[in-house]
Amino acid sequence: MARTLGVIGSGNIGAAVARIAVDAGLDVILSNSRGPETLADLAAQLGDRARAATAAEAAQAADLVLVSVPLAAFGRLPSEALAGKTVLDTANYYPQRDGSLAVLDDRELTESELLQRHLPGARVVKAFNNITVGPILNLPRPAGASDRSALPVAGDDAAAKAEATALLDLLGFDAVDAGALADSWRSEPNTPVYVTPYVGDIPRLDMAGFRDWIAARPAIPVSAKEIAELVEGAERQNPADTRFPFDV
Repeated sequence: MARTLGVIGSGNIGAAVARIAVDAGLDVILSNSRGPETLADLAAQLGDRARAATAAEAAQAADLVLVSVPLAAFGRLPSEALAGKTVLDTANYYPQRDGSLAVLDDRELTESELLQRHLPGARVVKAFNNITVGPILNLPRPAGASDRSALPVAGDDAAAKAEATALLDLLGFDAVDAGALADSWRSEPNTPVYVTPYVGDIPRLDMAGFRDWIAARPAIPVSAKEIAELVEGAERQNPADTRFPFDV
């Protein structure tokens, strides 16, 4: 069982997972591209179980590593330090933000397969990419709770998926096996399991309005059965058509 979670990319999703990891009794090592000193306040907020380090240090010291960075930063990840590690990939491809990538637009690879290509020695598992901060913080429940929620996970390595599933269980979520990394499109943007099951239908708003709406929106528990049905019923979207859920 993992006792230390490394977090590379301590933005909204990374910080939220770090919070519930600390609450679950894990030690957390935070890192980002700007240096440990920029994470002092977040580490202090999380308490004695959290500390800041470089990305390489977080990768080396952690049992599991959560990578929550934009696609443009994949090439700067500490590949050698991540070798042999299970890496949870939270990223999503948005051409408006990331620029068009032919290898994704042509469906040659999924986003997680692209990350695996950058980290050949790691064992990538897609997780935490289809949920927003509020539900991450508000939906964890004990194992067996009637209102426990689930998240999809996808990966090529069975042992790595088992590690990810055990971590999710510790953090308060069930896991639904969504297949291999080649199948991870089933939880990508514009699929039925992406964000809306946990918050409801999203109105069309500008960015500021969307942020206010999502921050105030109560989280909706979603069972493993419901998540499995949504994953199974997904149809592959054209990645080049992916759009943010707000007007820009």
